[in-house]
Amino acid sequence: MKKLVLTLGLCLVAVVCFGQKKTVAEALKLAKDAKPNFAEARTKIKAALDHPETKDDPKTWFTAGQIENFQFDKENTKQILGQQPNEAVMYEALFVIFPYFEKAYTLDLVPDAKGKVKPKYAKDMKAITKVNMPYYMNGGIYYWEKQDYKKAFEFFDQYVTITDSRLMKEGEAANATAPVDSNYIYAVYYASLAATMISDSELTIKSLKRASKQDFKQNEVFQYLSQSYQDINDMENYEKTLNEAFALFPKDTWFIINLIKIYVDSERNDKAMELIQTAIKNDPSNFQLFDLAGNVYEILKDYKKAEEYFLKSIELNSENAETQFNIGRIYFNQGVVQLDIANDITDVKKYNEEKEKAKAFFRKALPYFEKSYQLNPDSMELKITLRSIYYNLDMGDKYNEMDKIIGDN
Repeated sequence: MKKLVLTLGLCLVAVVCFGQKKTVAEALKLAKDAKPNFAEARTKIKAALDHPETKDDPKTWFTAGQIENFQFDKENTKQILGQQPNEAVMYEALFVIFPYFEKAYTLDLVPDAKGKVKPKYAKDMKAITKVNMPYYMNGGIYYWEKQDYKKAFEFFDQYVTITDSRLMKEGEAANATAPVDSNYIYAVYYASLAATMISDSELTIKSLKRASKQDFKQNEVFQYLSQSYQDINDMENYEKTLNEAFALFPKDTWFIINLIKIYVDSERNDKAMELIQTAIKNDPSNFQLFDLAGNVYEILKDYKKAEEYFLKSIELNSENAETQFNIGRIYFNQGVVQLDIANDITDVKKYNEEKEKAKAFFRKALPYFEKSYQLNPDSMELKITLRSIYYNLDMGDKYNEMDKIIGDN
């Protein structure tokens, strides 16, 4: 009697196992039909993915990926024929294919009873994935245009993940050199850009660090990366990243400016001046570097040196409104200080002498501010400063003219 029960039990297990394998086949058929029922196919395959008898069978996971691929193909075919596909459905299906294939491939590599590895589905999965690869880029663009940057990131990132996967390297020699894939380069870059639009600093930094290792818009990526560290107040990595970028792009003033600001703010003035001199040596015709040096010397109240560097900057480029303003400010601020000194003197003769010194500074400042105003006529700061100079130099007509301009604004 016991033997009979055992036999029946074995038969029952076989029926259950066969039933689950039949479910996998039924799910695939539902997706392949001329009028596919993807909802029912997914329900059936999910049951097989969860069932202990089929969840570790690579065919189950391969089939799950195939079902999604049939769904993707159905919508994509419309697109190829010039019809309007349901893009949301198309890309949702595309996105989940590879995770199923990746799991199938892992199970496909499990040694058999004799200890041999004989993958059955790798070739087919790799072929399907290769055909689909360009559409991961399209999916990223689709979601980017919808401003769904998280989904855009996921598609660009999945392109990278798939390219680097063991499945896509199946059958290739270990030391084989892969051809340059421009889409891979773009995917890494655009994934990092999408990540900057997501409120996830860890993900953003991780993606930007990956992008910073490739030679494509590298200086831009380093800017985003350094800013990301600054945003989370990680000043150590902020400075470290700026230094790394400066070593790669010694002529990029963006990194130089931000590094110098760090040094000045932390009172490492020697470090700031050392960096400026190195930058000028690397790029002696860059007027911005001389302007930057002038700003640092101004902060250090070494006005003679500041004047020297601002004048050199103007010599290199006389049409930069900011540098014209900067050197004018040097003279103007000294004139204001001198005027305050004069206003504290009660002796008329000495007052006039000190006031004349102030006017001398204002006269030196005037042509630079007027040139800056000519280049940047919308600046309210320039208008107010020029009105003040006209007043202090007793230039009534000019004062009234500028006062009217300010009033009209």
